[in-house]
Amino acid sequence: MTFYWGCEVTILISSWHTKTWLSYSLSLLACLIASIFYQYLENRRLRLKLISSASAKANSSPSAAIEEPLLQTMGGGGKGRWSAARVGGAVLFGINSGIGYLLMLAVMSFNAGVFLAVVLGLAIGYLLFRSEDENLMILDNPCACA
Repeated sequence: MTFYWGCEVTILISSWHTKTWLSYSLSLLACLIASIFYQYLENRRLRLKLISSASAKANSSPSAAIEEPLLQTMGGGGKGRWSAARVGGAVLFGINSGIGYLLMLAVMSFNAGVFLAVVLGLAIGYLLFRSEDENLMILDNPCACA
C-alpha cells in the first residue's frame, strides 16, 4: 500500500466514505479536531497524575520514605489503590488510548490528506496544551496511541 492523494477515502468505517471535496474537507477537519482533543486529554491526564503524586508525597511521612523508598512510588505501599485520582487517571488513559488507536486507524487509510490532518492536529494540540509541560514532564509513553 502507498500513500495517495484524492478526495475519495474511507475512514474507519465503510459508511464514512467521502466522495466530494466538501465531505473530504469536513472529514479532514474532524481528524484535525480529534487529534487536538487527543492532546488536550493527554494534558488533563498528566496533570491529574502530577496532582495525585504531589498529594501522595505530601501525605507520606519522611521517615517512611527513607525506610521504604521503593514502596513510596507504588502509592505508599498500596494505600489509595482505588483513589478517585487513580480511577480518573485510568478512565482518561482508556479514553485517550481509544482515541489514539482510532487516529492510527484513520491514518492507515493511506490517504496523505488524512495523515497530514492527524499530524497537524497533534502538533497544534501539543503547542496549545502540552508545550508548557516540558519542565513538569512525567516519564510516560510518547506514542500517540498509548
